[in-house]
Amino acid sequence: MRNYKALLFDLDGTLLDTNELIIESFLHVLGETFPGKYSREHVLPFLGPPLYETFDGIDPTLTETLTASYRKWNLERHDQMVVPFEGGVDTLRQLKQDGYKMAIVSTKRREMIDRGLQLMECATLFDTIVGFEDVTHTKPDPEPIQIALQRIGANKEDALMIGDNFHDIVGGQRAGVDTAAVAWSIKGEAHLATFNPTYMLHQMSDLLDIVKGQHI
Repeated sequence: MRNYKALLFDLDGTLLDTNELIIESFLHVLGETFPGKYSREHVLPFLGPPLYETFDGIDPTLTETLTASYRKWNLERHDQMVVPFEGGVDTLRQLKQDGYKMAIVSTKRREMIDRGLQLMECATLFDTIVGFEDVTHTKPDPEPIQIALQRIGANKEDALMIGDNFHDIVGGQRAGVDTAAVAWSIKGEAHLATFNPTYMLHQMSDLLDIVKGQHI
């Protein structure tokens, strides 16, 4: 067990419950272009990767069109459909009060990250934000995590990456940091466990013990 000094958080599916918004956005956009082809189960794997990667895999000739349609539909419904996960904001405020350095490391564009943090009323709690525009390679490449560590002046041995997707866990491992998966991931606790995260969080407040080197 380590005493951590820096905490790196994914946003969607980790701190902010955007699951239904993302699923409905994909279903709407893909339903218009490929009627009847995609179900809820089909789009679940699309939660996590950047949009261009997902749409490239579907049809590279339509990537720009599908991305633009997704973003428009998603933005129009964002504020009505997303909410923080229970206990997350209170835990973040306590960690900030206790002096931990914190960062957001997301595959989303900065505009949407900022929008989500404003809804959570916790934008001022983070020392830096690393989004899609800040990197050449997104998670699970280690680059976003390495950039966050550099910006906040933290060593990888003192950092913990927290997320709801294999991109967060594998990205953290490749960057040499410990990792915490969240059991409330829409992908499921069992799925995330296969990637061998250092910890499995069953509520965000578990972090308050973990950062002090205590077992949960």
